[in-house]
Amino acid sequence: MAKQPTGGNSGGKDGKGGDKASTKANSKGGPKKGPSGARKAKTPTGKNTSGRGQRELTVKVKTARGRTLSSTRWLQRQLNDPYVKRAQAEGYRGRAAYKIMELDDKFRFLVPGARIVDLGCAPGGWLQVAVKRSNILGEKKGKAVGTILGIDLQEVEPLAGCEIHQLDFMEDDADLKVKEWLGGMADVVMSDMAASASGHKQTDHLRIIALCEAAAYFAFDVLEEGGTFVAKVLAGGAEGELQKLLKQRFEKVHHVKPPASRSDSSEKFVVAMGYKRPVEDTE
Repeated sequence: MAKQPTGGNSGGKDGKGGDKASTKANSKGGPKKGPSGARKAKTPTGKNTSGRGQRELTVKVKTARGRTLSSTRWLQRQLNDPYVKRAQAEGYRGRAAYKIMELDDKFRFLVPGARIVDLGCAPGGWLQVAVKRSNILGEKKGKAVGTILGIDLQEVEPLAGCEIHQLDFMEDDADLKVKEWLGGMADVVMSDMAASASGHKQTDHLRIIALCEAAAYFAFDVLEEGGTFVAKVLAGGAEGELQKLLKQRFEKVHHVKPPASRSDSSEKFVVAMGYKRPVEDTE
């Protein structure tokens, strides 16, 4: 299994060293013209005219020795990303946590008592959201307590309430192991996995579609009747077969780009609900 594996002048200047707010003249009843014919600007009366407090300052990153332009741009984007800042402030392990929040706000699959499998769970942001929403720690009194398994190729930092296993979900007996650890079938299988980027958009698209298909087939083996499958895909033209497959096995299939997904990204998510187990699997 492959795993997963924004800079302008914000000081309010007018471009000529002046302050926008202090050089703007009112055409009616404004300050009188001086000897040169130019209007005299009114003296500021204690109001903030620098632009500070009116919008967030943009962090600029200089290209350091040994750092490529692309990595510098990535770092600058990270430092100026509101979701990154919010995740740091609220204690989430990554901005991706807000993607699953927004998807669940819309479709309501992380319910108290749900049995959940998170494929490619590192670094753990999705796990953190599921712990709260599915009442994994039993903090919602009177509500059913859920169960969650995190699966990843790499070691993941422990998280209260989560059972995390270092496992390749493509192994032949991975589904059997997951059902044993879970104590039965799953209500939700979710994946934020992405194949390692090659830099070639079409290649990356094909890789992530293949990864998503593999996750879907895994979900077919472990999902309970009526279950939900959530996975990341990249738009690119090759997702037709995946959609056809999911429509055969689920009652409803939605394609959504949550607000937390970057606007310049081709990323979107498939939310397939109402899993229909084949007759031979239910006998």
